[in-house]
Amino acid sequence: MTPTATATAADKETAGGVRTAGPAPATAAPSKTVTFAKALNTALRDALAADDRVVVFGEDVAELGGVFRITDGLAKEFGGRRCFDTPLAEASILGTAIGMAMYGYRPVVEMQFDAFAYPAFEQLVSHLAKMRNRTRGALPMPVVIRIPYGGGIGGVEHHSDSSEAYIAHTPGIHVVTPATVEDAYWMLRAAIAAPDPVVFFEPKRLYWSKAALQLPVTTGPIGTAAVRRQGRDATLIAYGQSVPVALEAAEHAGEYGYDLEVLDLRSLVPFDDAAVTASVERTGRAIVVHEAAGFAGFGAEIAARVSERCFYRLEAPVLRVTGLDIPYPPPKLEHWYLPSVDRVLDAVERAMAA
Repeated sequence: MTPTATATAADKETAGGVRTAGPAPATAAPSKTVTFAKALNTALRDALAADDRVVVFGEDVAELGGVFRITDGLAKEFGGRRCFDTPLAEASILGTAIGMAMYGYRPVVEMQFDAFAYPAFEQLVSHLAKMRNRTRGALPMPVVIRIPYGGGIGGVEHHSDSSEAYIAHTPGIHVVTPATVEDAYWMLRAAIAAPDPVVFFEPKRLYWSKAALQLPVTTGPIGTAAVRRQGRDATLIAYGQSVPVALEAAEHAGEYGYDLEVLDLRSLVPFDDAAVTASVERTGRAIVVHEAAGFAGFGAEIAARVSERCFYRLEAPVLRVTGLDIPYPPPKLEHWYLPSVDRVLDAVERAMAA
């Protein structure tokens, strides 16, 4: 099968430097309340329908529809050449995707769980991230790697990793993670249309969250953050599954007289320095919330960037509320490991007391 460019509009560049996901329908569809998982499924279905260069593959994605049913129904609708199962061989999955991208396809591959992606790390770092640069732009790499990540669902240690810092450290890879139903749809469409490789981290404990989704929807290009709650006393900076935690903490903080802003990064790479700086300069305090272990975690990069850009406007040190610096614990203990509303509020108290 040779790919054909049936969706040329999908190759248009946006102001943010990331290709859009193609033309929107002329008439808006009725708003529907859907799960986060269904929004991702719809995004994949629409991308497959819009561009026959898009292919979806991975372990159990076709017949089973994926462990979390994100690819449910796609093989039946589009056939086994557009959505197909692979052996349990992550390095081969990603290596195949790289080769297909070199020949014009736009592969979307699923790593069944976060820690299952590690065997493909060499392909990601040594080849996928470097191919466009080493060919001086001759070979774009429009590959999307979908990774269900994080804890909170009672999974064991190989099913609950937050590995974003490993990948964000590698130049040449975009790293994004949505926290809302609308972002789940739009950011996946934007990732599939992008000319560069995108690691798309899906917060698995948000799969069953629900919200209204009305198509067409555009929530902003990759590389832009979003203020989810405005406030004046401190900024909670979060992403992925930590955004709902930050929002809940902000609501509780209001009971104690604190007015907190919540900033959803949405994109780790590219990083929206402008939005982060603007928010922290308004509030004078910053608290970073993420699930991954704190030592050398992505929050350390955020704290450094905030300190460099906002030093003379900060009223307190940048604080972090993260997972503990231990291997992920057994399911019955994970609530002690994960950042909680109480731990965020404790950090708020410390920041406000400074």
